[in-house]
Amino acid sequence: MDPLSDIITLLRPGAAVSKPISARGRWGVRYQSYDAPGFMIVLAGQAWVAFEGREPKRLVKGDFLLLPTTPAFALYSHPGVPCVPVEPRNQAVRHGEQDNEPDFQALGGSFMFERVNAPLLLALLPDPIHIPASEGRTTRFGRLIGLLSEECASDYPGKELIIQRLLEALLVEALRWQGVGNEPAAAGLLSGLRDPALAHVLRAIHADVRAKWTVAELARIAGMSRSAFAARFGATLGCAPIEYLARWRMALAKDALTRGVKSLDRIADQIGYESASAFSTAFRKRLGTAPGKFARDFANQPEKCADRMPNGR
Repeated sequence: MDPLSDIITLLRPGAAVSKPISARGRWGVRYQSYDAPGFMIVLAGQAWVAFEGREPKRLVKGDFLLLPTTPAFALYSHPGVPCVPVEPRNQAVRHGEQDNEPDFQALGGSFMFERVNAPLLLALLPDPIHIPASEGRTTRFGRLIGLLSEECASDYPGKELIIQRLLEALLVEALRWQGVGNEPAAAGLLSGLRDPALAHVLRAIHADVRAKWTVAELARIAGMSRSAFAARFGATLGCAPIEYLARWRMALAKDALTRGVKSLDRIADQIGYESASAFSTAFRKRLGTAPGKFARDFANQPEKCADRMPNGR
């Protein structure tokens, strides 16, 4: 698989919470930050969203907002409207005037990710992704939005299941859309995949994680000098090439350990360590615990399948 597919596979995304959001008149709300992924799809009307330190964005029907991690933000009907602090809830939300038909409707909520690797892998994904309807409407992404909007308005049997699956597909499509776009992106995996030279390197690493890669070998794949490659990789991915490799190996190891179907010898061999002993030493040094204890602790946790926001937005 390609690097993005590899990471999404380890994250095992699912729609944890999805709920309708509606509003009418002049209104504004403010949410605290959450270290978890969230999303919003505008189904009707318009609103503004503002993240700390960023210019506000106008959201209109068909827009999709994906937050790999959710910083503090404000959502409001008109610029300059006072925003009141609110707590997230799992139930349907109505802002502003409570009577009559809403003039703004959206579907919002959170995604569920595999907990064991979520902090590491989410760090490789970008800042908030805004896909305007004007850019996504004629793409596969736009067609998924259309299907989701139809399903939200229907009462067909299996409605909730279809909504869940469409949201999962939208997550992958949104990340892929950002990966081939032309807008500047923060350091991370998608930025690396948008750089042709670094994309070759990332694909090589993911295709053969067992290889004894060196910076010089990876630089040759990129067609660059060793120093230029190391500097470009660090600036684009946010870490050094060998550090990226080590993090990815540990992510694969943690995933294998939580599944409990492979021996330490087999895990070590599959991710490029000469022996179970060498793997255990590296694992303990990086994570502060032995692989066996890590697996036992994970198995004994009552809720080990996912990490999610305490409540949906």
